[in-house]
Amino acid sequence: QVQLVESGGGLVQAGGSLRLSCAASGRTFSIGRVGWFRQAPGKEREFVASISWSGGSTSYADSVKGRFTISRDNAENTVALQMDSLKPEDTAVYYCGRRRGLSEYDSWGQGTQVTVSS
Repeated sequence: QVQLVESGGGLVQAGGSLRLSCAASGRTFSIGRVGWFRQAPGKEREFVASISWSGGSTSYADSVKGRFTISRDNAENTVALQMDSLKPEDTAVYYCGRRRGLSEYDSWGQGTQVTVSS
């Protein structure tokens, strides 16, 4: 019903920037929020940031607050994650998902690798 595709990952030096994109298709009207999550080797998936599909309200994990910015491109049905001042600790596979109301996030994309070198 909803398909999400992540893109924009890559290799960057510490202090650099990357912009990730989450493209949504299908029944996008069923999306309440879109969230970015990341998973590093040996660690569980952790929340990074989220944005409401219609209202523009945002939420950030403390570890990325002030460095990452999540935004919505209404014309293209995409959600971007602008990542500045990247640190090696940000290295992970980044995924986007959607939730409806208080439900769990689902409709995960394939993920995009972000690697930050020191």
